[in-house]
Amino acid sequence: MIITLTMFLMGILLGFIGAGGSGFIIALLTVVFGVPIQTALGTSLAAMVFTTMSGAYSHYRQGNMDVKTGITVGAFGAIMSFVGSKIAIWIPVHSLHFLTAGMLFLSAVMLMIRLFIVNRLKETNKRKTRSTGSFLMRAASVGIVTGILSGTFGIGSAPFIQLGLMVVLGLSVQESVGTTMLVILPIAFAGGSGYYFEGYFNVLLLVQVLAGTMIGSYIGAKFTNNVPLPILKSAMVLTPIMAGAILLIR
Repeated sequence: MIITLTMFLMGILLGFIGAGGSGFIIALLTVVFGVPIQTALGTSLAAMVFTTMSGAYSHYRQGNMDVKTGITVGAFGAIMSFVGSKIAIWIPVHSLHFLTAGMLFLSAVMLMIRLFIVNRLKETNKRKTRSTGSFLMRAASVGIVTGILSGTFGIGSAPFIQLGLMVVLGLSVQESVGTTMLVILPIAFAGGSGYYFEGYFNVLLLVQVLAGTMIGSYIGAKFTNNVPLPILKSAMVLTPIMAGAILLIR
């Protein structure tokens, strides 16, 4: 019950800033509740399967999704996410805490680029990418990099995926947001499955996490439009930084 209540409060924050919150889930489960980090990584990935489904469907209905690109990138990403889950098992626990924290800090950097330099990217991405290289090679490169990051460190890699879709594959900002939701689905499922087959999976824990975050995020989303945009952007960047800092406590 305490885990569910904690995830509910976290869900309000994550719903407010519009983030998936996998880093915070990992940080709180390991540092506050003493869950082994591999189990926390598997739970985080499994939770993302459920939390991104509704978002992916909504973006599809609104036309903000390149289905071909999403499926292609997601397929390569799923393979590498499964591989990444196997890699994580062999990384010493202390090192895995440190590396996951590092990835969260890097995610914050990617978010800053995504939020504050996006207009410059938007002006040049289509002109530079549509005509260079084959689609399959470019999609594979984005899927391989983001998949291995997700599977190994249990994060959604949304900032990495979005930037890859814009810069490498030439999608618009709106398309990159919607397509990212589709890409995350197979990546999260494959990575979560990898941890499940290794024995690092707890169904009750997953239910507790989902019950809290899904209800909390629904409530938090109602406050998004009530704050100035600079504050909202700052909160989005600070969230993975805070999660990474919590992980370093252990």
